[in-house]
Amino acid sequence: MSDFYHVSVLLEECLEGLNIKPDGIYVDGTLGGAGHSSRIAAKLTTGRLIGIDRDPVALKAAGERLKPYGDRVTLVHSNFCEIRQVLQDLGIEAVDGILLDLGVSSPQLDDGERGFSYMADAPLDMRMDRGDSLTAHAVVNTWSQEELKRILYDYGEERYAPQIAAAICRRREEKPIETTLELCDIIRSAMPAAALREKQHPAKRSFQAIRIAVNDELGSVEKVMKDAVSCLAPGGRLAIITFHSLEDRIVKCGMANAAKGCTCPPNFPVCVCGKKPQVKVLTRKPIVSGDEELERNPRARSAKLRICEKI
Repeated sequence: MSDFYHVSVLLEECLEGLNIKPDGIYVDGTLGGAGHSSRIAAKLTTGRLIGIDRDPVALKAAGERLKPYGDRVTLVHSNFCEIRQVLQDLGIEAVDGILLDLGVSSPQLDDGERGFSYMADAPLDMRMDRGDSLTAHAVVNTWSQEELKRILYDYGEERYAPQIAAAICRRREEKPIETTLELCDIIRSAMPAAALREKQHPAKRSFQAIRIAVNDELGSVEKVMKDAVSCLAPGGRLAIITFHSLEDRIVKCGMANAAKGCTCPPNFPVCVCGKKPQVKVLTRKPIVSGDEELERNPRARSAKLRICEKI
């Protein structure tokens, strides 16, 4: 389990943004390798940290790393979008901070057996929680050509989505597509020579798209944006790191809507909806990694941190 090591992105910025109180209750909804959580737990005295992760491998590794903090830490196997239910089950009414790092942990990407990587041959899986039923194998072999094209374009921003989706469907008519490298070959075969000469691996965008679909990552972000603010105590903070423009848009709009309050049409002379602002957004623009962090961890390049505070 000690092999599960993940470089925490925007670590100091998250700790500062959460404004941690020694007696506060905090949730790390994407525990991963517990890089953020171990620093949060170290700042607590009588406080409590709730660590949530949908990957049992990550949860076990985090448990080892957080052992020094004893009963200050409670670990829960769940999806971060179920935060309201998790807190309810623990008898916690409100918390002082919630952190979500929406990036996939490096060990998940780098573990060839998990099927996330286009660099190693493995069965098509890509499940963050292997207890879930939907796999990359099912997406690639059973989803319609139109649906494959949609996810490749929307989730992967893959400009050759129509060609790749068509190539996948042609190949699976002969026999099921079983492995990651088999899928890589199909993706390559559908792309023009100029695209294959680009610095980025030709399968990167497609693999990202399929992973997002398998784990319903955008659906989880949409759900948590509806529920997380209601889980905060007054003055509590929500800090979210995104790595993809679609996720960032959901987070940005979710925070803006919670800060707006009134949803009445602009031409109404007075407010009739009665909705009040729930938060104030503390990051007018997202916080991004500096040069020093990017040199240590190039994967932080696309990271954006947004923070809001419950009113």
